[in-house]
Amino acid sequence: MISRRSFLKVATPFVVGLPALAHAQTTVQRRKFNEDDLPVARELLLNLVNAERLKAGLSQLKLDDLANKVATEHAQDMARGQFLSHWGSDGRKPYHRFALAGGTDAVQENASAATNIQSLAPEGIFEDLRDMHASMMAEVPPGDGHRKTILYPFHTHVGFGLGFNGYNLRLDELFLARYVRLDPIPKEAKPESIVSVQGQMLNPSHFLNEVDIFFEPLPTPPEIDWLRSPRAVALPNEYTPLRPKALPGTKYSDGTLGDFEWVRGGKFRAPVKLNKGPGIYTLVLFVRRVPSDRGFPGAAVCIVSRES
Repeated sequence: MISRRSFLKVATPFVVGLPALAHAQTTVQRRKFNEDDLPVARELLLNLVNAERLKAGLSQLKLDDLANKVATEHAQDMARGQFLSHWGSDGRKPYHRFALAGGTDAVQENASAATNIQSLAPEGIFEDLRDMHASMMAEVPPGDGHRKTILYPFHTHVGFGLGFNGYNLRLDELFLARYVRLDPIPKEAKPESIVSVQGQMLNPSHFLNEVDIFFEPLPTPPEIDWLRSPRAVALPNEYTPLRPKALPGTKYSDGTLGDFEWVRGGKFRAPVKLNKGPGIYTLVLFVRRVPSDRGFPGAAVCIVSRES
């Protein structure tokens, strides 16, 4: 079981390692990989991932259209700039990209590159993707971030994106944990405003354990040399936790009564105040499937706050 702090600080919701494969380029060229080949590439990657999860006794993942789109945009961004990073050229992180595109799931990301690939023909690209996946699964602790992400037990969906720049390939994988159905939440709100986060567990027997509020300044485009230097990415260390209201006549161990309403059937309503000024507020919803669970991220949203 992965606890909240290990998820945020040790494993991180986004992979630490960034493997790159290099191949000798050949002059043999057949039909180039194109948009029509993407569904086959995604199905190949999905089968590779699910085969690893099956061997580990884990659930099978489903492809997600939005994750495919967001992953593709980041892979193409990396290919254009010839960098490999969890940050985009606009300074956004994986959870920013997915949430601000309309996603509400908790996100983990793998990013990989193959340089000087042998061929741009579909068969060659498929072989490179197999090699990139094998490289991730061959990782050993403590440098096995990609492998841990593929085998994270609480994932439900995944998306794959490819980007090309000549004979250089970028692969982005977005793994999702989908356990909550959220009502529409504004993507932007003024500082000091209160946003109502409400919804329902997809499985009514699950519990919303906590809502953690993370704040970051508005991102700015990094220098290209900074993007080309591998680095880990994670949510900020500091956050504001919101907990379900305690039962009548009870309190939490710290004497507080809780922060948000929780009713039978897995429904909830949590008021979130944007009290840190302009920036991006990331709300991570921690879920318990049974009372003995330590909680895991089952949903996430981002709200951009700017002065009018």
